[in-house]
Amino acid sequence: MKLEARQVEKPWGRTRLPPPFGDTGGRRIGEIWFEGPADLPLLAKYIFTGEKLSVQVHPDDAAARARGLPRGKSECWYILDAEPDAAIGLGLSAETPREALRAAAADGSIEGLMDWVPVAAGDFFFVPAGTIHAIGAGIALLEFQQASDVTYRLYDYGRPRALHLDDAVAVAAAGPYVRRPDPRPPSLVESPPFSLLRATEAPVPLEDRRRWVLPVEGEARAGGETAGPGECLVVAPGVPLDLGAGAVAFVGAE
Repeated sequence: MKLEARQVEKPWGRTRLPPPFGDTGGRRIGEIWFEGPADLPLLAKYIFTGEKLSVQVHPDDAAARARGLPRGKSECWYILDAEPDAAIGLGLSAETPREALRAAAADGSIEGLMDWVPVAAGDFFFVPAGTIHAIGAGIALLEFQQASDVTYRLYDYGRPRALHLDDAVAVAAAGPYVRRPDPRPPSLVESPPFSLLRATEAPVPLEDRRRWVLPVEGEARAGGETAGPGECLVVAPGVPLDLGAGAVAFVGAE
């Protein structure tokens, strides 16, 4: 099935998006969500930043369930475009006591504790639950994640939105980001909690699993449905996925 694309307003978003994503109507759109049945365990989205996102963290499955939530939120980012000085914050530069982390979040100095990494198109990052992170301005990226909207903000640059210091400090890994070893291409992430690959030709792996398919060039076809850039298919296990000539698609799976 083809999922419905929904524009999501964010204070850090943009009033103009690339052509596949439609007119914003003057609103600041930060995210495009691809939505389907409520029980889907994974979520694909695009993110477009005009300003920095909050410094934030997500709980893992155990911490989320202890708080009455169905699951935590690990995510990954593929950078599609970035302005020359664009950067993301991934983890802290050094191990930090939780009392000091909370104080830095409260007074805004946490931004200086972050490890800011310059980014360019083609960069990829897996961001496990518990990682303190922030996406900077001037970035367009594809995000694939567990289907959870739980975000604990540590710092929000003075925007009038709630912070969640108790929960954030409790679930955060208060130290440097540890990068996973890179899997063999075309894989970008291998389970758990999900897999993701960048496919450029058939046959596409993961056929025995339910797949989320997001073409960024050309078209993808499966089960009588066709999707192009700015669209997303969910393909049932065993259903063949056909990528057209010259197509590039991101394929995620449970």
